[in-house]
Amino acid sequence: MKKVLVLGVGAQGSAAAKRLDLEPNVEEVICADYDMKAVENVVSSIKKGRGVQVDAHDKDSIVAAAQGVDLILNGLPLECTKNVLDAALEVKANYQDYASTINLYDVWRNSEEGKKDNDGLADNVTSEATKEWIDSLKAQYRIYGPKFKKIGKLAIVGTGSAPGLICCATRRAVRELDTCDTIYNIVWEGAIAKRFQPFWWSPITALTDMSEEALAFENGTFVNRPAFGVPEKRQYDYMDEEITFLEHSHDEPLHYGFNADTHFKGCKNAYFKYAGAGMDFAKPLYQAGLLSHEAENYKGNEIVPFDYVLTHIPPAPKYKEEIKEIIDEGLVKDSGCMVIEAYGKKDGADTLVETHVFAPGLVESFERAGITAEMYLTGQGGFFFSKMFVNDKFDQTGLISSDMLTEDQVDTYFDYAAELGITLETKIKENK
Repeated sequence: MKKVLVLGVGAQGSAAAKRLDLEPNVEEVICADYDMKAVENVVSSIKKGRGVQVDAHDKDSIVAAAQGVDLILNGLPLECTKNVLDAALEVKANYQDYASTINLYDVWRNSEEGKKDNDGLADNVTSEATKEWIDSLKAQYRIYGPKFKKIGKLAIVGTGSAPGLICCATRRAVRELDTCDTIYNIVWEGAIAKRFQPFWWSPITALTDMSEEALAFENGTFVNRPAFGVPEKRQYDYMDEEITFLEHSHDEPLHYGFNADTHFKGCKNAYFKYAGAGMDFAKPLYQAGLLSHEAENYKGNEIVPFDYVLTHIPPAPKYKEEIKEIIDEGLVKDSGCMVIEAYGKKDGADTLVETHVFAPGLVESFERAGITAEMYLTGQGGFFFSKMFVNDKFDQTGLISSDMLTEDQVDTYFDYAAELGITLETKIKENK
């Protein structure tokens, strides 16, 4: 029987907590957040829950809440990741998060290994933020990995829907190739409310991604590409309109690049292409300089454009009543896609493997579980990794990202996903 600490019970953590409550191998779900209203909302809806207030900016506060737990599920903003990782090590617990952090670059650069680092992975990168991201992942793999291995525990980073579910789906697609040259991850957030609701997940996380130059893996090295640039059009057979997908800064190309030879059959190019209401909203803000993190003087007052814009964006809906209200007001659209295009060789022929992820939309997600489609896919997409933890499906120790599962673990993941109506369809085509 396992005890799980769900740290951060916002839109994603609350969905995972409710699913963990149904697992027979889970004894207790400790729901922790600074916002006790959010904690009480989740605890009141489950049977094995216990609530506690935690200030995740204080590592000791996390440690106090995590005594005796087998797994810490981190659903907090990226700025808290170091504290949660350190707390997991201190209490000797397994660790899981939804997105690997960008805030551990100092850990790497101040380490003995980091001071000697000359692997050249960032030599073609122009953005300092991207260099920090690359170094943060090195810190996770190469500094925190050995620490978790030493205590016989496993940390898995990047386990939401993207990255996480899409990483596992990409592994499924690449399985069909002998060698892989190029991977496209293509995501369209097609749930659009009549009210102003640009983001169905954390606005600060979304806008942080959108404030940066895009990251790609190209010709075997990491590069920056123009944010909101390099448009590509797609219309798959279940879509009623052609959508323009744009460059976006996201985890997947970073992970695929690091693990190209070990898990992606020698992949040389990887791109993340994104579309939806959030991108449509953020693009003009970016072009106007309103996603800048640099302080400016405005009529005698110092403001940071990014911070000011953020104060005017509604949070992601997480309570059943507010989600119902949005649906009752009416939706402009309830659609979307998540597709992997993997190009390479199969039996000597140029081949495209096209893997589509199908999942309930907003209305169906609410009917099934009282949550949004984003919560359904990300919170529950992350939950499948948690379910693997509590069912002892991992024999690894150390630290891995969600693209590094074994083939059997990938299959188990999608067995779990199918139980909740999240399925894959793969098409293998001649690449002309």
